[in-house]
Amino acid sequence: MGLLALGLLASGCGGGSGGSGDGTVTIRYSWWGAKDRAEMIQKTVELFEKKYPNIKVKTDFAEYADFWSKFNTQAAGGNPPDVFQNSVAFLRKYGEKNILLDLNQQVKAGNLSMKDFRAGLEKAGEVDGKLYGVPVGANTFALFYDPTEFKKAGVTPKDGWTWDEFFSAAQKVSKNGDGLYGAGDNAGVMYLYDLYLRQEGKAFFTEDKKLGFTEDDLKKWWGDWYGRNKDGVLVPAKKAEQVKPKATISADLAAAEFTWDNFLVRFAAETKTDLDLGPIPTLDGKKTGQYLSSLMLSGSARTQHPKEVAKFIDFMTHDPEVGKIMGYNRGVLPTNAQYEAFKPTGVNAKIAKYEESVTDKLEPITPHPAGADVAEAAFLRIYGQVAQGKTSVDDAVDQFFSEAKTALGS
Repeated sequence: MGLLALGLLASGCGGGSGGSGDGTVTIRYSWWGAKDRAEMIQKTVELFEKKYPNIKVKTDFAEYADFWSKFNTQAAGGNPPDVFQNSVAFLRKYGEKNILLDLNQQVKAGNLSMKDFRAGLEKAGEVDGKLYGVPVGANTFALFYDPTEFKKAGVTPKDGWTWDEFFSAAQKVSKNGDGLYGAGDNAGVMYLYDLYLRQEGKAFFTEDKKLGFTEDDLKKWWGDWYGRNKDGVLVPAKKAEQVKPKATISADLAAAEFTWDNFLVRFAAETKTDLDLGPIPTLDGKKTGQYLSSLMLSGSARTQHPKEVAKFIDFMTHDPEVGKIMGYNRGVLPTNAQYEAFKPTGVNAKIAKYEESVTDKLEPITPHPAGADVAEAAFLRIYGQVAQGKTSVDDAVDQFFSEAKTALGS
């Protein structure tokens, strides 16, 4: 994501968390995201401090890569933030390093409620019986597309359509558009390949913390996408690189792209093109492999204030006013109280409608082992070398399996 860290906000900077002589406790709260998210979160922190005047919150945020770089430095020094934004990809990694607070004790003590969550999200942060994270938003994968260009090509994305039909549609659109490609080349997106594998009854990762597919499986996936890239159906790697940090669809290079549904908020701010959300293609006309993922709040195992951390997380996930402020910035709101308090309009209404349309298709999330984040980064980087013509599919697959097995310790 690559932008520079935007610095510390409002309640002060530096220093550790702790208490003061007047009984006031200070906790540190960190997250990743752009400035608009920071402004929203700061408003929610002010609400929390108003309700809990004896708890002060120091806030700190950065763009994604900078956040994790700083977090890892802090964790290695024994001084991570008391509470921080997290995701399913990191729960096992940091849980196994004893960096994450098991919040189950705070639930039992009545400081954190795990009731009233939507669509089974109360289970999203559980790993091996421990509660390492609490969702603040939920999202699922979607096809983003330009309905005007698809209509020109005589194509309508529909439930149960197949991957062959999707690529055929992309080919028609690429021929129809004026300098527009049918789709972005998303073959290096781990989460998209995971859906494809789940449609085959497999998954990117197995329960025993290994890769859930073979070299031949990946050669077919990358080979199919790269073939269409060379045929001019997908956005060339060089052009995609030139428009970053925009996606190819929000840079008006592609008529379709796969990513998390809540990205529609961001894309709508980046392009004047009216975009819509369509169903994930399938292999059998039924199974999409979709699941709800989420951004979460986690606590530090080293915090001196687990009770205050739990109350903070409880407030941020249940308070209706917080829901009204945050909207779908971090995904569709996690609890019924927040979901019902926020009345979506515009692009937010499209996201809500899409998530409602896939509710009956959702399956349990695939567990991510420690090292999943390293494997994900390698998957994207190595396919990028294929897309740029720098390496063959066969060599790239060998390289990925070597790096992923090292990352996963298998």
